[in-house]
Order: sequence, then structure tokens, then C-alpha cells
Amino acid sequence: MSTPGPATGPQAPNADGAELAKFEAGASGFWDPQGEFRPLHLLNPVRAAYIAERVALPGQRALDVGCGGGLLAEALCKAGARVTAIDLAPGMIEVARLHALEGALSIDYRLTDAAALAREAPHSFDLVTCMEMLEHVPDPAAMMGTLAQLLQPQGTLFVSTLNRNLKSFLMAIVGAEYLLKLIPRGTHEYERLIRPAELARWARAAGLTLRGLSGIELNPFTTHVRLSADVGVNYLAFFSR
Repeated sequence: MSTPGPATGPQAPNADGAELAKFEAGASGFWDPQGEFRPLHLLNPVRAAYIAERVALPGQRALDVGCGGGLLAEALCKAGARVTAIDLAPGMIEVARLHALEGALSIDYRLTDAAALAREAPHSFDLVTCMEMLEHVPDPAAMMGTLAQLLQPQGTLFVSTLNRNLKSFLMAIVGAEYLLKLIPRGTHEYERLIRPAELARWARAAGLTLRGLSGIELNPFTTHVRLSADVGVNYLAFFSR
């Protein structure tokens, strides 16, 4: 049985069925800190702190796009934000809802895509986050435009993704997937990785300004995560209108 490819049509989600299937398959183990999503568990506190240092989260209307099982959504909620979180993987949304219920957290999880929400509720959010998702969609430039449409006029956007160069190929794909087996093989495709200059260009076209760029480094041997000036592999970008 073949896996569906990108959907088509004027109202089709900006999503790739094969990419969604990868994450849907592992949904039941999302909250296992030693499972296949372990790197996300290690990265999440640093990402959440990066956001909290740049935005006063209490009371903020926050949207997490491509929320997965809810790691960042829960962190934002615990910091006082009013969180909506969306994903197109049904299993991930189910796991996220159950985990939030267990933690008595009020998060509005929705099985929908960003473009549909932008049509339904444009310019509705003070803060939008999109972590490790852009490199998995068919048209990341269009997705940046959609994320901008979701922001209110003074809103802020945080994106994390992977750079496209020899270093990232060796570390994020060869090293992390094949040698150290930190994440499943095939998680990333080199051609889909995104250079910071490309991301900044798409943001400008969407009316956004790049405010900051930081590398985020995970030491696979010590599991220590830190921000750095080196954006050669994994990086965080901060935008505003």
C-alpha cells in the first residue's frame, strides 16, 4: 500500500502524507523521554526558555503549529499563555489531549492545518511557534506566509529548523539518524533542510522582520543542550511585524 503524497487543490493542507505518517507511527510513545522523541524532550526546555526571554507569556494568545504530542504547548501553558495547538496527525493530537488532561492543563488542541485556521481566524494570535516542522512541508515559503497571517499586527513568531549544508548533513542525518540512532532513519531529507537566508527571505515576503537567530546544540554524549552563535545545524529564529 503506498503512502499518500502531498495533497493538492486550492484548499489542500500544505502537508506531505508520507511525512505525517512518520510521526503518526510513533505517537503512542511521544511522552517517553527515553524513546524516539528523546531529542525533542532534551531540546524543549531550551526552546521554551528562549521564547520566555523574548516574550512576556502570561496572558498571551499563543499558537503552536505542528504541535506533535504537546511538549512546547504544555511549556507555554505552564508559563501562563493561553494556548491553541494544531497538528494534522490524529494520533499526536489524541496523545496531546490525554497528556494535558492528566496534567490538568487547559490547551485547545485542534486537528487542523495552519492555512485553514488562518482563514477561520486571521490575525488572532500574539505569539506563533513552529518547531521542527518547516523542513517537513512541501512549500515552506507558503507556510511562512500562513504563519504571518495568523499573527496579530504586533505579534511574534518563533521558528526552529535545520540548516542545509555539509555540517548539518553529517551531524543531523548521518550522525543522529544512522550512527548514534538518536532519531529514526529517514526523519530528515537533506533537500528539505532550510538555510537561514532562505527563511529570512520568506519572512520578508510575508511582512516579517528577523529579530534574532541562535544556534541550538545538543551534545549526544552528555545530552547537554545550549544556545550558541553557530547556526550551522539546528537553529532558532525570532520574527516580528
